[in-house]
Amino acid sequence: MAADRSELDRIHIRDLHLRCMIGTHEEERREKQDVLINVTLHGNLAAASKSYRIADTVDYEAIEQRIIAMVERSSCFLIEHLAERITEVCLEDARIERVVVSVDKPGALPFARSVAVEIVRDRRAGD
Repeated sequence: MAADRSELDRIHIRDLHLRCMIGTHEEERREKQDVLINVTLHGNLAAASKSYRIADTVDYEAIEQRIIAMVERSSCFLIEHLAERITEVCLEDARIERVVVSVDKPGALPFARSVAVEIVRDRRAGD
């Protein structure tokens, strides 16, 4: 059974700057654009904090590499969809109980630094 979500430990992957095909307008689909991704992985890290063993924790480097590979190959119309796909990559690791993903698209609006979407997904019971 999953732990109380408020008591889970967290690993943050901050400011992952990538390029991908993103956008709904024809001019946005001509070349890759910048996105800025932040991910918070929630899980129980107690065993790793005592053992020093990578096998006892979430391998955040491996997750980062899977995120990079997926994003750089992606061709999404919406940042919401890209964020959802990133959560799916993260939840492939059974130790992750919850993931929070934000995707910023710099320059999406003329008078704003960026537009961002943040989504939260929990592991379903039985997964």
